[in-house]
Amino acid sequence: MSHSTYNKQWTEAQMALDDLMQVENPPEPPKPEKDRLAAFQLLATMYIKYIQIFRRLESCYDQIVHPQKRRVLRHVLDGTMGRILELKGEMVNLEYSEFHYMDDVLSDLKLTPQDIEMPIPKYFVLERAKALKERQKVLEQILAKVKPQDSEMGKEELKMTVQEAVLIVQTMERARQGRLRAKFMRDIRLTEERERLAQQRGAPSIDPEVAAVRVQKHWKGFAQRRRTTRERDEELMFIGMVPPPRDPKNMTLGNAKKVESLRRTTQDEHEREYQQALITIKDKIRESEGPDMKENMQEQIRQWFIECRDATGKFPDFPDEDEGGSSAIFKQKTVEEVEAELNNKEEKKGKKSGKKSGKKSGKKDKKDKKGKKGKGKGDDDEEEEGWKMTPSNFVPTIGEGSDTYKGVWVDRDEVDNFSQKHDQELIKEEKRLEVEDEVRVQVDELMREELKNLQMAVERDKKGKKGKKSGKKKKKKGKKSGKKKGKKGKKEKDLTPDRSIESLYEELVEQGVIKKVQDIHISDFVGEYSYLGTTLRQANIEPMPSLSDVRRVVTEFGVLPLGSPAVHERAPLVKSMMLAGPRGTGKKMLVHAICNETGANLFDLTAANIAGRYPGKDGLKMLIHMVFKVGRALQPSVYHIDNCELMFKKKVPKTDPTDPKRLKKELPKAIKAYFKPEDRILLVGTSRTPFDGEMKPMCQAYQRVILIPRPDYASRHLLWRTLITNHNGIVHTGLDVSSLAKVTDGYTPGHIDEVCVSVLKERRIADLAKKPLQGVEFLSALAKIDPIYKEEEEAYKSWYAKTPLGKKRSKAAAGDDDDAGAKGKGGKGAKKGGKKKK
Repeated sequence: MSHSTYNKQWTEAQMALDDLMQVENPPEPPKPEKDRLAAFQLLATMYIKYIQIFRRLESCYDQIVHPQKRRVLRHVLDGTMGRILELKGEMVNLEYSEFHYMDDVLSDLKLTPQDIEMPIPKYFVLERAKALKERQKVLEQILAKVKPQDSEMGKEELKMTVQEAVLIVQTMERARQGRLRAKFMRDIRLTEERERLAQQRGAPSIDPEVAAVRVQKHWKGFAQRRRTTRERDEELMFIGMVPPPRDPKNMTLGNAKKVESLRRTTQDEHEREYQQALITIKDKIRESEGPDMKENMQEQIRQWFIECRDATGKFPDFPDEDEGGSSAIFKQKTVEEVEAELNNKEEKKGKKSGKKSGKKSGKKDKKDKKGKKGKGKGDDDEEEEGWKMTPSNFVPTIGEGSDTYKGVWVDRDEVDNFSQKHDQELIKEEKRLEVEDEVRVQVDELMREELKNLQMAVERDKKGKKGKKSGKKKKKKGKKSGKKKGKKGKKEKDLTPDRSIESLYEELVEQGVIKKVQDIHISDFVGEYSYLGTTLRQANIEPMPSLSDVRRVVTEFGVLPLGSPAVHERAPLVKSMMLAGPRGTGKKMLVHAICNETGANLFDLTAANIAGRYPGKDGLKMLIHMVFKVGRALQPSVYHIDNCELMFKKKVPKTDPTDPKRLKKELPKAIKAYFKPEDRILLVGTSRTPFDGEMKPMCQAYQRVILIPRPDYASRHLLWRTLITNHNGIVHTGLDVSSLAKVTDGYTPGHIDEVCVSVLKERRIADLAKKPLQGVEFLSALAKIDPIYKEEEEAYKSWYAKTPLGKKRSKAAAGDDDDAGAKGKGGKGAKKGGKKKK
C-alpha cells in the first residue's frame, strides 16, 4: 500500500480514538452501574473498539516510513495497548474469569472474530533485531562447545563387536538379494501371462468405423465427466463450501511481503538521516542564533534587575537551577499555578499559627473525626454502591498523542514530501528550544556573577546586614537538601560482584539453565472461536474455553506486557501465570511462543533440569541470584517451570532424585524481591496434573491460572486442515475433514500432529498426485493413541472451580456473593443492621 493509504488509516484510527476519549472523559462523573451485565457490555464494547484501533495503529506503525510520525504513533500505540490490558483487568475483576465471551456485542457491532484478533506489534522484535541476532550467535557458539562432549559420549555408547557388525551386514545383503530375486521372478511371470492371453484372443478383427465410434464414445464421456466435475467445484467454491485451490504461481502474498520488507528498509534509512539531521540542525542553530539568544536573555535579565530594584528598593534573589533559573522569571503562569502558590502561602501561615494552639485543636479534631467516621459510613456505601471504572494510567497518554496529531499532522501540507522524509521545520522548532535551554544555563551563570557584584556594591553602603541574613537562610536550605539526599533504600547483596553478565550468561547456558528458543509463533497455536460462550453463560452453564480464547489470554497476560517497557511499567502487573491442561494441548509451545514474539530469554527452572546443579543452600542461593541477575540485565526474560505442581505436592517419594520441592521456599521470596513493574520478567508454570498440588501455595505463587482444554469440533476441523497442509499434504474435496474432526473428539492438537507426521511421510507425499489422501489412512495411527476422556476433563474443571477466581465465579453464578449483583458494601451493612434491630 502507498503512503497515503497508511496516512488515511492513521486518520481513521485517531477519529475513532477521539470518540472513545469522549466516553472516557465525560463532562460529568458517571453514576455507579448497579447491573453487572450492563457494566460488562460497556467494558466489552470499549474493549472491542480499542482492539480495532490497535490493529490499525500497529499496521501504520509497522509500515509508515516518516520518522517523526512514527514517534507520535508509537506513543499512541503504547497507550492503546496499555488501555486494552487495563480493560482486560476490569473484565476479569467483574466476571471473575480470565475468559470472556462477547458474541452478542460482536453481532451488535456487525463484526467477525477475525476483526478482533489480537495483533502482536512487530516492533517488539524488529527494533531489537541486531541485539537478538548477536545474542543468538553467542548462544549457538556456547552450545557448540557443549554439544561435542555429548556427541562423543553417544558414540561410546554405540560400540559393538565385530560379530554383531558382520551379522548386520549379512542380514542386509541377503535381504537385498531376496528383493532382486523376487523382482526377477515377477517379471518372468508377467511376460508368461501376457503371452498366454495373446494366444487365447488371436488376431483382432474389427471395422474401422466401429472402432472410431467406440473411441469417440469413451472420449466424449470422459470429457463430459471432467467438465461436470469442474463446474461442480466452481459452484461449491462460489458459495463458500470449498476453499479456493492454492496456486503456486500466484505471487500476490509474496509480493506483499516483499513490499513490507522494502518499506522497513526505507524506515531504517530515513531514521539514520533523521538522527544525522538532529545533530547538524542543532549545530547550525547554535552557531547562527545562539549569540543573539544570549544577548536578548542578558538584556531581559538586566531589565528585570532594574525593575525589581525600582519597585522594592533592593536587588532580587536569582532563582536556583532546581527552580528553573531565569526561565522561572519570565514563565507565564497559569491560573491554577497562581492559586497553588497562594494556597501554599496560606498553609505556611496556618502552620505557624497552629503551633501555638496545636494541642487543644488536636483533641477536638480527633473527636470530630471519630464522629464524622461514624456518620459517614452509610453515605460512603451509598456513593460506592455499584460498579465504577478505575482511573486509567493510559488515557492521558492517548490524549497527549491525539493532541500532538491534531496540532501538528492533521492540516500539515506534505505535497513536496513524497518520499516521507523528516520535516526540517519541526526539527528546528524542537532544537531551538534545546539550544535556548543550553544558552540559558550559560547566561544564568554569568548573570549570577553580575548580580553578586551588584549586591556586594550595595552591601558595602549598608554595612552588610542583609547579606548575613541571606547567608543564614542559604545554609539552612543546604541542610534540608542534605537530609533528603541521605534517605536511600537498602541495596540487594550482590553475590557475584566481580563477574560480568556475559560470563554468568555463558555459565547458565553451559549448565543447561538457559535454553534455545524454538521458532514458534503465537499464530501457530491454531484454534477456532467459541460461538456458544455467551449463550451457555446466560443459561448458567460455564463453558470450556476454546483454543482461540487461550491464545488471546496468553497474548494479553504474557506477550503484550513483556514486549513494551512503557506498557509494562504502568499496566496491571502480571508476575506469573500457570498453564494447566492435558498432554498435547500446547503448553510448552505457548512458552516458546511468548519468548519468540518478545525476543525474551528462556530460563528452564524445572526440577529435573536443575537437579544436581548448584547443590546445597548456598548453591541454591547462587542459582537464584545468577538467574535473576542475568534475566533482569537481559530483559525481557521468561522463567519456565514444567510439572510445577510437584513443587506443591504434599508427599514426594524419597527416591525421587529431582527434589521438586527445592525451590518451594525460595520462589515466593524471589517473586516478591525481583518481579517489579520496571523489570520485564515473567514466571510461567506448566502442569499436566495440577490437582496433585496444594491449591493455596500454588495459587499464591502463580497469579493467573489458565486452563487449556481439549479442542472442540470447530478447532479440530481447523487443526486437521492446517496440520495436513503444514506437513506438505493436500486437502482436497474428497478428503472428509468433517468426519475426521468428529472421530477425533477427545484428541489434543499434539495427538493430531503426531498422526499427521506418521501418515504423511516422504513416499506418501510423493504419491499424492496419483493417489489423493483419504480419511481412512489416519484411523490406524489414531487407534494407537489414547484420547483424553470426559472424566479427565471433568477433573480439570472441578480443580479449576477450587481456584480463588473459580470460587468467586461459582459464588457469583449461584448468587451467594453480594458483589456479584453489584450490591456493594451497602447490602452487607443492611443485613447487619437488620440483625441488630431484631
